[in-house]
Amino acid sequence: MSDQANLFAQQEANRRRSVYLIVGFILFFAWVGFGGDFAWYLMTVDAGPAAYHHVVPIIGIVTTLSAAAICWYSWRYGPEKVLWSTGAWELIEPATPEQKQLVNVVEEMAIASGIPRPRIWIVPDDDPNAFATGRDAATASIAVTQGLLGTLSRDELQGVIAHEMAHVRNLDIRLMTLLAGMVGAIALLSDGMGRMLRGGGGMQRGGGEAGKRGSKGGNPLALVILVLWLVTLVLAPFISRILAMAVSRNREYLADATGAQFTRNPMALASALEKLVGATAATRSITSGAAHLCIVDPAPSALAEKEGLLADVFVSHPPIRQRIIRLKGMAYQQAKHDGTTAALA
Repeated sequence: MSDQANLFAQQEANRRRSVYLIVGFILFFAWVGFGGDFAWYLMTVDAGPAAYHHVVPIIGIVTTLSAAAICWYSWRYGPEKVLWSTGAWELIEPATPEQKQLVNVVEEMAIASGIPRPRIWIVPDDDPNAFATGRDAATASIAVTQGLLGTLSRDELQGVIAHEMAHVRNLDIRLMTLLAGMVGAIALLSDGMGRMLRGGGGMQRGGGEAGKRGSKGGNPLALVILVLWLVTLVLAPFISRILAMAVSRNREYLADATGAQFTRNPMALASALEKLVGATAATRSITSGAAHLCIVDPAPSALAEKEGLLADVFVSHPPIRQRIIRLKGMAYQQAKHDGTTAALA
Protein backbone atom coordinates (compact mmCIF):
# COMPACT_ATOMS: atom_id res chain seq x y z
CA MET A 1 0.00 0.00 0.00
CA SER A 2 1.35 3.46 -0.89
CA ASP A 3 1.98 6.11 1.76
CA GLN A 4 -0.92 8.18 0.41
CA ALA A 5 -3.32 5.23 0.48
CA ASN A 6 -2.16 4.36 3.99
CA LEU A 7 -2.78 7.98 5.06
CA PHE A 8 -6.32 7.95 3.70
CA ALA A 9 -6.98 4.58 5.36
CA GLN A 10 -5.72 5.89 8.71
CA GLN A 11 -7.80 9.07 8.44
CA GLU A 12 -10.93 7.13 7.52
CA ALA A 13 -10.36 4.72 10.42
CA ASN A 14 -10.06 7.66 12.82
CA ARG A 15 -13.25 9.21 11.45
CA ARG A 16 -15.11 5.93 12.04
CA ARG A 17 -13.69 5.55 15.53
CA SER A 18 -14.72 9.12 16.36
CA VAL A 19 -18.31 8.33 15.34
CA TYR A 20 -18.28 5.05 17.28
CA LEU A 21 -16.92 6.88 20.32
CA ILE A 22 -19.68 9.48 20.24
CA VAL A 23 -22.42 6.87 19.75
CA GLY A 24 -21.03 4.67 22.51
CA PHE A 25 -20.71 7.64 24.85
CA ILE A 26 -24.36 8.64 24.33
CA LEU A 27 -25.53 5.04 24.75
CA PHE A 28 -23.56 4.76 27.99
CA PHE A 29 -25.22 7.86 29.41
CA ALA A 30 -28.61 6.61 28.19
CA TRP A 31 -28.07 3.31 30.05
CA VAL A 32 -27.04 5.15 33.21
CA GLY A 33 -30.14 7.33 33.01
CA PHE A 34 -32.85 4.96 31.78
CA GLY A 35 -31.40 2.04 33.74
CA GLY A 36 -31.68 4.10 36.91
CA ASP A 37 -35.19 5.15 35.95
CA PHE A 38 -36.24 1.53 35.38
CA ALA A 39 -34.79 0.34 38.69
CA TRP A 40 -36.51 3.23 40.47
CA TYR A 41 -39.78 2.41 38.70
CA LEU A 42 -39.63 -1.23 39.80
CA MET A 43 -38.91 -0.21 43.37
CA THR A 44 -41.91 2.12 43.54
CA VAL A 45 -44.44 0.37 41.28
CA ASP A 46 -46.12 -1.47 44.18
CA ALA A 47 -46.09 1.46 46.56
CA GLY A 48 -49.29 2.67 48.10
CA PRO A 49 -51.49 5.29 46.45
CA ALA A 50 -50.02 8.08 48.59
CA ALA A 51 -46.39 7.07 47.94
CA TYR A 52 -44.16 8.31 45.16
CA HIS A 53 -44.33 6.37 41.85
CA HIS A 54 -41.47 6.92 39.46
CA VAL A 55 -43.11 6.93 36.03
CA VAL A 56 -41.52 9.66 33.93
CA PRO A 57 -37.92 8.64 32.96
CA ILE A 58 -36.54 12.03 33.82
CA ILE A 59 -33.05 10.73 34.68
CA GLY A 60 -32.67 9.04 31.30
CA ILE A 61 -33.90 12.07 29.40
CA VAL A 62 -31.54 14.39 31.26
CA THR A 63 -28.47 12.15 31.00
CA THR A 64 -28.99 11.38 27.29
CA LEU A 65 -29.46 15.04 26.40
CA SER A 66 -26.46 15.89 28.58
CA ALA A 67 -24.34 13.29 26.75
CA ALA A 68 -25.29 14.76 23.39
CA ALA A 69 -24.46 18.24 24.69
CA ILE A 70 -21.10 17.04 26.04
CA CYS A 71 -20.25 15.45 22.68
CA TRP A 72 -21.04 18.68 20.87
CA TYR A 73 -19.11 20.73 23.41
CA SER A 74 -16.09 18.38 23.24
CA TRP A 75 -16.16 18.56 19.46
CA ARG A 76 -16.54 22.33 19.30
CA TYR A 77 -14.57 23.54 22.32
CA GLY A 78 -12.53 20.52 23.42
CA PRO A 79 -9.22 21.69 21.90
CA GLU A 80 -9.53 25.13 23.50
CA LYS A 81 -10.39 23.62 26.88
CA VAL A 82 -7.43 21.23 26.73
CA LEU A 83 -5.10 24.18 26.08
CA TRP A 84 -6.81 26.24 28.77
CA SER A 85 -6.40 23.45 31.33
CA THR A 86 -2.62 23.51 30.83
CA GLY A 87 -2.30 27.29 31.21
CA ALA A 88 -0.83 27.51 27.68
CA TRP A 89 -0.46 30.85 25.93
CA GLU A 90 -0.39 31.31 22.16
CA LEU A 91 2.86 32.28 20.51
CA ILE A 92 2.03 35.08 18.07
CA GLU A 93 5.21 37.16 17.93
CA PRO A 94 8.32 35.18 18.92
CA ALA A 95 10.45 37.20 21.32
CA THR A 96 13.40 34.89 22.07
CA PRO A 97 15.75 32.83 19.87
CA GLU A 98 14.12 29.63 21.16
CA GLN A 99 10.64 30.87 20.21
CA LYS A 100 11.80 31.97 16.76
CA GLN A 101 13.40 28.58 16.22
CA LEU A 102 10.15 26.88 17.25
CA VAL A 103 8.13 28.91 14.75
CA ASN A 104 10.61 28.11 11.96
CA VAL A 105 10.56 24.39 12.77
CA VAL A 106 6.74 24.26 12.84
CA GLU A 107 6.61 26.02 9.46
CA GLU A 108 9.14 23.57 8.01
CA MET A 109 7.24 20.55 9.25
CA ALA A 110 3.94 21.96 8.00
CA ILE A 111 5.48 22.11 4.52
CA ALA A 112 6.96 18.61 4.87
CA SER A 113 3.62 17.14 5.99
CA GLY A 114 1.57 19.04 3.40
CA ILE A 115 -0.91 20.56 5.87
CA PRO A 116 -1.55 24.14 7.06
CA ARG A 117 0.69 25.50 9.80
CA PRO A 118 -1.03 24.90 13.14
CA ARG A 119 -1.28 27.47 15.89
CA ILE A 120 1.61 27.35 18.34
CA TRP A 121 1.26 27.40 22.12
CA ILE A 122 3.71 27.46 25.02
CA VAL A 123 2.92 25.59 28.24
CA PRO A 124 4.57 27.20 31.28
CA ASP A 125 6.14 24.02 32.64
CA ASP A 126 9.81 23.17 33.11
CA ASP A 127 9.36 19.49 32.25
CA PRO A 128 9.94 18.78 28.52
CA ASN A 129 6.80 17.61 26.74
CA ALA A 130 4.54 18.41 23.77
CA PHE A 131 1.10 17.61 22.41
CA ALA A 132 -1.25 18.42 19.54
CA THR A 133 -4.98 19.03 19.66
CA GLY A 134 -7.80 20.12 17.35
CA ARG A 135 -10.60 18.77 15.18
CA ASP A 136 -8.62 18.61 11.93
CA ALA A 137 -5.62 20.15 10.21
CA ALA A 138 -7.40 23.48 9.73
CA THR A 139 -8.10 23.88 13.47
CA ALA A 140 -4.98 22.17 14.84
CA SER A 141 -2.73 23.50 17.58
CA ILE A 142 0.68 22.29 18.73
CA ALA A 143 1.76 23.01 22.28
CA VAL A 144 5.24 22.57 23.73
CA THR A 145 6.41 23.15 27.28
CA GLN A 146 8.92 25.83 28.14
CA GLY A 147 11.18 23.05 29.35
CA LEU A 148 11.19 21.42 25.91
CA LEU A 149 12.53 24.57 24.27
CA GLY A 150 15.40 24.72 26.70
CA THR A 151 16.26 21.02 26.47
CA LEU A 152 16.35 19.99 22.81
CA SER A 153 18.61 20.85 19.92
CA ARG A 154 17.09 22.10 16.69
CA ASP A 155 17.12 18.65 15.06
CA GLU A 156 15.56 17.08 18.15
CA LEU A 157 12.89 19.76 18.30
CA GLN A 158 12.19 19.10 14.64
CA GLY A 159 11.69 15.41 15.41
CA VAL A 160 9.20 16.17 18.18
CA ILE A 161 7.25 18.67 16.06
CA ALA A 162 7.19 16.19 13.16
CA HIS A 163 5.72 13.58 15.53
CA GLU A 164 2.93 15.98 16.53
CA MET A 165 2.33 16.96 12.90
CA ALA A 166 1.87 13.27 12.14
CA HIS A 167 -0.93 13.17 14.74
CA VAL A 168 -2.51 16.17 13.03
CA ARG A 169 -2.28 14.71 9.53
CA ASN A 170 -3.58 11.29 10.61
CA LEU A 171 -6.56 12.92 12.42
CA ASP A 172 -5.41 11.32 15.67
CA ILE A 173 -6.00 14.69 17.34
CA ARG A 174 -9.74 14.52 16.68
CA LEU A 175 -10.17 11.15 18.33
CA MET A 176 -7.81 11.83 21.22
CA THR A 177 -9.29 15.27 21.98
CA LEU A 178 -12.79 13.81 22.04
CA LEU A 179 -11.52 11.15 24.42
CA ALA A 180 -10.02 13.78 26.71
CA GLY A 181 -13.37 15.56 27.04
CA MET A 182 -15.41 12.39 27.45
CA VAL A 183 -13.09 10.76 29.99
CA GLY A 184 -13.47 13.85 32.15
CA ALA A 185 -17.26 13.88 31.73
CA ILE A 186 -17.59 10.21 32.72
CA ALA A 187 -15.42 10.76 35.78
CA LEU A 188 -17.61 13.71 36.81
CA LEU A 189 -20.80 11.66 36.27
CA SER A 190 -19.49 8.78 38.36
CA ASP A 191 -18.39 11.09 41.17
CA GLY A 192 -21.69 12.98 41.13
CA MET A 193 -23.84 9.87 41.20
CA GLY A 194 -21.68 8.41 43.94
CA ARG A 195 -22.13 11.48 46.12
CA MET A 196 -25.89 11.43 45.48
CA LEU A 197 -26.16 7.80 46.58
CA ARG A 198 -23.94 8.30 49.61
CA GLY A 199 -26.10 11.24 50.59
CA GLY A 200 -29.22 9.08 50.67
CA GLY A 201 -30.90 10.55 47.58
CA GLY A 202 -32.29 9.02 44.45
CA MET A 203 -33.34 5.43 44.78
CA GLN A 204 -34.40 5.60 48.40
CA ARG A 205 -37.47 7.67 47.67
CA GLY A 206 -39.80 4.70 47.23
CA GLY A 207 -41.23 5.30 50.73
CA GLY A 208 -44.29 3.74 52.30
CA GLU A 209 -45.10 0.16 51.46
CA ALA A 210 -42.37 -0.05 48.81
CA GLY A 211 -39.77 0.92 51.41
CA LYS A 212 -41.07 -1.73 53.79
CA ARG A 213 -41.00 -4.38 51.07
CA GLY A 214 -37.49 -3.25 50.09
CA SER A 215 -36.29 -4.06 53.60
CA LYS A 216 -37.68 -7.58 53.22
CA GLY A 217 -35.94 -8.26 49.92
CA GLY A 218 -37.55 -5.93 47.39
CA ASN A 219 -38.18 -6.59 43.74
CA PRO A 220 -35.47 -9.05 42.55
CA LEU A 221 -35.33 -7.54 39.03
CA ALA A 222 -35.01 -4.04 40.47
CA LEU A 223 -32.15 -5.19 42.67
CA VAL A 224 -30.35 -6.83 39.73
CA ILE A 225 -30.68 -3.70 37.60
CA LEU A 226 -29.61 -1.52 40.51
CA VAL A 227 -26.47 -3.63 41.07
CA LEU A 228 -25.60 -3.48 37.35
CA TRP A 229 -26.20 0.26 37.40
CA LEU A 230 -23.91 0.77 40.38
CA VAL A 231 -21.21 -1.48 38.89
CA THR A 232 -21.37 0.60 35.70
CA LEU A 233 -20.85 3.82 37.63
CA VAL A 234 -17.91 2.35 39.54
CA LEU A 235 -16.16 0.85 36.51
CA ALA A 236 -16.92 3.56 33.94
CA PRO A 237 -14.02 5.91 34.85
CA PHE A 238 -11.53 3.03 34.74
CA ILE A 239 -12.87 1.67 31.44
CA SER A 240 -12.83 5.11 29.81
CA ARG A 241 -9.25 5.69 30.96
CA ILE A 242 -8.21 2.28 29.63
CA LEU A 243 -9.83 3.13 26.28
CA ALA A 244 -7.95 6.44 26.11
CA MET A 245 -4.67 4.72 26.94
CA ALA A 246 -5.17 1.96 24.39
CA VAL A 247 -5.96 4.49 21.66
CA SER A 248 -2.85 6.50 22.52
CA ARG A 249 -0.48 3.51 22.66
CA ASN A 250 -1.58 2.25 19.26
CA ARG A 251 -0.94 5.64 17.64
CA GLU A 252 2.42 6.63 19.09
CA TYR A 253 4.44 4.14 17.04
CA LEU A 254 2.74 5.28 13.83
CA ALA A 255 3.32 8.96 14.68
CA ASP A 256 7.00 8.23 15.40
CA ALA A 257 7.42 6.53 12.02
CA THR A 258 5.47 9.17 10.11
CA GLY A 259 7.36 12.00 11.82
CA ALA A 260 10.67 10.35 10.95
CA GLN A 261 9.55 10.31 7.31
CA PHE A 262 8.87 14.06 7.47
CA THR A 263 12.34 14.85 8.83
CA ARG A 264 14.19 11.99 7.09
CA ASN A 265 16.13 11.81 10.35
CA PRO A 266 14.82 9.10 12.70
CA MET A 267 17.78 9.56 15.04
CA ALA A 268 16.70 13.12 15.82
CA LEU A 269 13.44 11.93 17.40
CA ALA A 270 15.24 9.01 19.06
CA SER A 271 17.68 11.45 20.65
CA ALA A 272 14.81 13.72 21.75
CA LEU A 273 13.00 10.79 23.38
CA GLU A 274 16.18 9.82 25.23
CA LYS A 275 16.29 13.32 26.73
CA LEU A 276 12.58 13.23 27.55
CA VAL A 277 12.85 9.88 29.32
CA GLY A 278 15.76 11.27 31.30
CA ALA A 279 13.58 14.03 32.78
CA THR A 280 12.62 13.06 36.31
CA ALA A 281 9.92 15.63 37.12
CA ALA A 282 6.27 15.29 36.12
CA THR A 283 4.64 17.70 33.68
CA ARG A 284 2.36 19.18 36.32
CA SER A 285 0.56 21.57 33.98
CA ILE A 286 -0.96 18.67 32.00
CA THR A 287 -3.72 16.75 33.77
CA SER A 288 -4.10 12.98 33.70
CA GLY A 289 -7.20 13.33 31.51
CA ALA A 290 -5.06 14.77 28.71
CA ALA A 291 -2.03 12.51 29.26
CA HIS A 292 -2.77 10.46 26.15
CA LEU A 293 -2.33 13.59 23.99
CA CYS A 294 1.34 14.08 24.95
CA ILE A 295 4.42 12.74 23.19
CA VAL A 296 5.47 11.13 26.49
CA ASP A 297 3.46 10.40 29.61
CA PRO A 298 3.41 13.60 31.73
CA ALA A 299 3.47 11.52 34.94
CA PRO A 300 5.23 8.21 34.14
CA SER A 301 4.72 5.32 36.53
CA ALA A 302 6.76 2.23 37.31
CA LEU A 303 4.96 0.48 34.43
CA ALA A 304 6.03 3.10 31.87
CA GLU A 305 8.83 0.94 30.47
CA LYS A 306 6.93 -2.34 30.66
CA GLU A 307 5.09 -4.22 27.90
CA GLY A 308 2.16 -6.59 28.12
CA LEU A 309 -1.46 -6.55 29.27
CA LEU A 310 -0.86 -4.73 32.56
CA ALA A 311 1.00 -1.87 30.87
CA ASP A 312 -1.61 -1.72 28.10
CA VAL A 313 -4.29 -1.20 30.75
CA PHE A 314 -2.60 1.32 33.03
CA VAL A 315 -0.07 3.23 30.91
CA SER A 316 -0.97 5.79 28.25
CA HIS A 317 2.19 5.41 26.12
CA PRO A 318 4.28 2.52 24.81
CA PRO A 319 7.73 2.12 26.40
CA ILE A 320 10.01 4.95 25.29
CA ARG A 321 12.96 2.56 25.07
CA GLN A 322 11.02 0.42 22.61
CA ARG A 323 10.14 3.51 20.57
CA ILE A 324 13.80 4.50 20.50
CA ILE A 325 14.84 1.01 19.35
CA ARG A 326 12.34 1.17 16.48
CA LEU A 327 13.55 4.61 15.44
CA LYS A 328 17.18 3.45 15.50
CA GLY A 329 16.14 0.51 13.35
CA MET A 330 14.59 2.92 10.87
CA ALA A 331 17.81 4.97 10.87
CA TYR A 332 19.86 1.83 10.20
CA GLN A 333 17.62 0.80 7.30
CA GLN A 334 17.78 4.33 5.90
CA ALA A 335 21.57 4.42 6.12
CA LYS A 336 21.78 0.99 4.52
CA HIS A 337 19.51 2.09 1.68
CA ASP A 338 21.43 5.32 1.16
CA GLY A 339 24.71 3.39 1.11
CA THR A 340 23.36 0.91 -1.43
CA THR A 341 22.06 3.73 -3.60
CA ALA A 342 25.42 5.53 -3.46
CA ALA A 343 27.26 2.33 -4.40
CA LEU A 344 24.98 1.76 -7.37
CA ALA A 345 25.49 5.35 -8.51
